[in-house]
Amino acid sequence: QVHLVESGGGSVQAGGSLRVSCATSGLSNGWWCMGWFRQARGAEREAVARLNTRSGNTVYADSMKGRVTVSLDNAKNTLVLEINRLAPDDTAMYYCAADPRWTLCPTDPGEFSYWGRGTQVTVSS
Repeated sequence: QVHLVESGGGSVQAGGSLRVSCATSGLSNGWWCMGWFRQARGAEREAVARLNTRSGNTVYADSMKGRVTVSLDNAKNTLVLEINRLAPDDTAMYYCAADPRWTLCPTDPGEFSYWGRGTQVTVSS
């Protein structure tokens, strides 16, 4: 059974950096498409970054390119998202997701099969 648990959110001053993690279990068999998404209050869930565990390829949302890095710590079975130069607009719940269709990673949040409960990131000006 797949479990995803996010951590590392919190309150940050604008301009700062934050590292959020997603502890995973149940993903040891096969390859996966992993993703970070975020949802601000009153807004739709949007993609932040995706990572293909087979190829290591990463894809970032255009709005966040150059500010975010997604990586997988295989030893710890943890997906990590680092965000730099945070702005108040980055305030959102950040979610980790996984899907077994690694040959063609889903792009829409609704296509991902497994989700964590999220970790809140709040950026103050």
